[in-house]
Amino acid sequence: MKKIISLIVLFASTFSYSQIDYDLSGYVVNLPVLQKANDKLHSLFGFDKNIILDISRLRLRSEIYFSDRFWLNLEYEANALYYDAPLQFDLLQQTQTNRQLLDLSWKIADGKNFTSNQYIDRAFIRYSMDIGNITIGRQRISWGSGRIWNPTDLFNPINPVNFAKTEKDGADAVSFNYFIANFTDIELVLNPTEKMRNNNFGFRFRTNYNEFDLSFIGGRFDNTVKIGLDLAGNLFDSGIRWEGIYSLKSDHAEEYLKYIIGIDYQFTPELYALMEFHHNGEGKSQKLYYQIQRLIRGEIINLSRNYLYAGLSYLISPLLTAMISNISNLNDKSGLFAFTADYSISEDFYANFGFQLPYGSIFTEFWYYPQSYYLQLNCYF
Repeated sequence: MKKIISLIVLFASTFSYSQIDYDLSGYVVNLPVLQKANDKLHSLFGFDKNIILDISRLRLRSEIYFSDRFWLNLEYEANALYYDAPLQFDLLQQTQTNRQLLDLSWKIADGKNFTSNQYIDRAFIRYSMDIGNITIGRQRISWGSGRIWNPTDLFNPINPVNFAKTEKDGADAVSFNYFIANFTDIELVLNPTEKMRNNNFGFRFRTNYNEFDLSFIGGRFDNTVKIGLDLAGNLFDSGIRWEGIYSLKSDHAEEYLKYIIGIDYQFTPELYALMEFHHNGEGKSQKLYYQIQRLIRGEIINLSRNYLYAGLSYLISPLLTAMISNISNLNDKSGLFAFTADYSISEDFYANFGFQLPYGSIFTEFWYYPQSYYLQLNCYF
């Protein structure tokens, strides 16, 4: 890694600049959690009835500006996880993903009830031109407009029920964004793999028509051709979104369609509502065929076919916001009810209290999830 950074700095030094500027920021998070497994899961699989865990995370963000057009971005994270019993789900899920060619993570400590890691989650250089910009390295590539699910995010979408994970994993890629006109551009992305014939590559063409943002997406990911569409705009006073991806049949996977339909509305300055329907064509229609191990490993986000999210957010005071939400599996009738309260203690210090209560009959999707009660403290600098 030191050699890579040295080469980047050497390349940057070939430009003639009067001064190199930099910016350093970050945050510290502490998240104590109490989880309670349901009685049947406890008796069948031997999970402890009550599990106490604590997650601590330090993230440092640095940007080094060699000129107005050329800069380097590095983001480093160190985390620690304590748990008094084996976990049902890995809330951190910060192992090397299938969109990362290089393993830039290192184990700090690994004990019976304690583990600590450090890794580089962003490491890219970007050069900006009048016609666009080019980015090389581990970067955040976020496609789609869905608020809860993002079928067109073909890199590393976040599971909406994972309250402990806030950052999308970086992808090792070369991306070029070409500006065609006002509100119109095309982005080309190459995501290399260990074997060149398995490289992932895609494009997103984005434009605006009649106050609607439109995106057309296509490419070859995981040796499978995928095409998609994303639409976001306003319908009267409501915001609406639709995005979907169609995966063609290949030697590695069956064909499927994923899409979301979302609507949100600001009833008053304090009250906000959001609903989103998700069709997951990759999921299974019967619970006995659920791929629960893939869910635990973080390879997939949902097990079944059709979901509905409904949420309300209310601004109690300028410093306190409360939100209730429910994710319902429309096929097996299980779901997850959640409550969160965000309080701003100071300009840079925030506290968040919340809980998640799963419901459903045995072997339905959310039956596997534990009840979770947590307090999250965030300090930014």
